[in-house]
Amino acid sequence: MLKRTLYQWFEESARRFPEATALTVGGTTLSYARLRRRALAVAADVMAGRDRPPTRIALVAPRTAACAYAGILAAQRLGATVVPLNPDHPSHRNIDIAQRAGVEVALVDREVRDPFQDLPRRFRPSTLVLDDTDPGEDPDVDGLPPVVADADAEAYLLFTSGTAGVPKGVPFRHRHISPYLAHNLDRFEIGPDCRVSQTFGLTFDASVGATFMTWGAGATLVVPSREELFQPVDFIVHHQLTHWFSVPSAVRVAQHLGNLPTGAATSLRHSLFGAEPVTLKHARLWRAVAPNTDIYNLYGPTEAVVNCTEFRLTGDPAGWTAADNDTLPIGVMYPGMEALVIDPDGNPVDDGELCLRGWQRFDGYLDPRENDGRFVTYEGTGPALPCPPGRVPSPDDWYRTGDRVTREGVDLVHRGRLDHQVKVMGHRIEIGEVEAAIHRHPAVTDAAVVAIRVDDDTRLVGVHTGPGVTAAELDRWLRHELPIHMVPTRLEHLPAMPLNDNGKIDRRALTDRFTARDAVGVTDAPPLGAQR
Repeated sequence: MLKRTLYQWFEESARRFPEATALTVGGTTLSYARLRRRALAVAADVMAGRDRPPTRIALVAPRTAACAYAGILAAQRLGATVVPLNPDHPSHRNIDIAQRAGVEVALVDREVRDPFQDLPRRFRPSTLVLDDTDPGEDPDVDGLPPVVADADAEAYLLFTSGTAGVPKGVPFRHRHISPYLAHNLDRFEIGPDCRVSQTFGLTFDASVGATFMTWGAGATLVVPSREELFQPVDFIVHHQLTHWFSVPSAVRVAQHLGNLPTGAATSLRHSLFGAEPVTLKHARLWRAVAPNTDIYNLYGPTEAVVNCTEFRLTGDPAGWTAADNDTLPIGVMYPGMEALVIDPDGNPVDDGELCLRGWQRFDGYLDPRENDGRFVTYEGTGPALPCPPGRVPSPDDWYRTGDRVTREGVDLVHRGRLDHQVKVMGHRIEIGEVEAAIHRHPAVTDAAVVAIRVDDDTRLVGVHTGPGVTAAELDRWLRHELPIHMVPTRLEHLPAMPLNDNGKIDRRALTDRFTARDAVGVTDAPPLGAQR
């Protein structure tokens, strides 16, 4: 496998295709040469007055700003770790992340609020304000260090939701990402003539995959606005995209809004979905929209670089099949990755927790204490054993994903999070199974189920969108689909699902909403709308 740094992937394409379009975002279109010039100008500004490059650089910018991509490349050019911060998140959260990451410099888009501005000066990182101004001429790069060619260097530091609401830092090295890029450039046939969407927030690891798969091929990265995400087909047609990469919620939201004209997206060759379950119903719907596309269901925790499994649908949709829960399998592991499925006692089984290892697996959390309980050892005999507390994970250790999977032939099927299992009336229930049943109703576009506590009892609340089915009708229908103890005690229709900044269904918002309503006896709270 190739072991390049992210900047080397970009630089090679900039050398080979200097006048090709590298980035289209908003009203800005940049060639590889112009984007490289902007990145070098930012890097030179960062280095002004410094005798060494910063180790970690925070980026506070939306994905829809051209300066964000110049900032990413500037940090990579300096051999620094990019620490993306979401400008829509509370300042105290971003400050906490930056301090725990040891950020020395912050690149902040001129159009967003600087989260560090209210800190005493001695506690602030050095801040450089970014805008979309073209430097106009080649910047002075004499003060820049040599291009780092060390694939073992740290490339990105992302933060995921952690226990007790404290985000966990997940560092990635170039050697984790580079083989992923090499594999997918070939697998998804990305070349200089391709045009690829970038729909993900910059704090989401899929943004790294979409961005550098594109630039590694000399292709064009096309970034939709928030509004354009609600009309993905129009966006695809207008920009003649060849590759679409998003969460499946984007399709369901567009369907709900009536923005999925069939047969229109003829330029699309490959459609990549991940981060949430993909149903067979929505896969067939998307194929009707894009008749020439192959569809891929991708799976991977943040700790394993974007995605590490793949299931492909191609050919006649009439012959497509799904797993027994009506979702697409997550498929098979990528080359160089291994899967181990274990029961609670660590014994290998065909239905249990997915553990994985291989070249995409991270080396361990930023805070080493977070590693405890997340890794096991297993070498083919006996049960998998927890790694001793405090020990640094080795490449041979298996990372526990917390996801339940089953083996169906050669494919893995995702059954939901182990922490999404709840007990209702003494019965253990997999929330994903209830959601799959609601999804099967022909009038339902999207569905989510949350568990809430009411008077010491656990109750299920089923939320759905679609053209309209009453709670009583859906309840009667579900009683034929599920055991009675699995039918939600409350079924509610929303005009749209609340979404987090990564485009996933915001389950915490739903849980908080219904918990608060029961606490105060409210029965008619205002509906939640789609949030981005």
